[in-house]
Amino acid sequence: MESASSRPGPADLILFLGRLLLSLIFLHEGWSLAADITATIDIFAKLGLSTPVALATIALQIGAGLSVATGFLTRLGALALALFCLATALLFHTNFASQNELLHFEKDLAIAGGMFVLAASGAGAISIDRLLRKRAGMHPWLRAALS
Repeated sequence: MESASSRPGPADLILFLGRLLLSLIFLHEGWSLAADITATIDIFAKLGLSTPVALATIALQIGAGLSVATGFLTRLGALALALFCLATALLFHTNFASQNELLHFEKDLAIAGGMFVLAASGAGAISIDRLLRKRAGMHPWLRAALS
């Protein structure tokens, strides 16, 4: 039987909701890019980026997005998405004469900040990470990644 102190509380529910909201933009964008892969590759080519970069971007957005949403290897997924947002801001949204570009730059920085907070705090009680941490006989590197 679970004790009252081990049950998820309001902070855990808020952290879970935050993870879902943060992951939504990446899951949506990743699936959108994957749904029309030919157009995605063409757009990336116009930006001077190769097909492997396009495919890696899709994999990162979907994979790390699912990581954050489900709370599985959350710290790693959040860190990857934080670095992705910083790179996107610095590489693609630096025309500050355009209000739209400035808005995207600031949005990317804000999302990166949220992902860095999540990477530092971990997934919380409502997560696959927490369920797996309870298992005995886990390799130390995996236990560290889940904590």
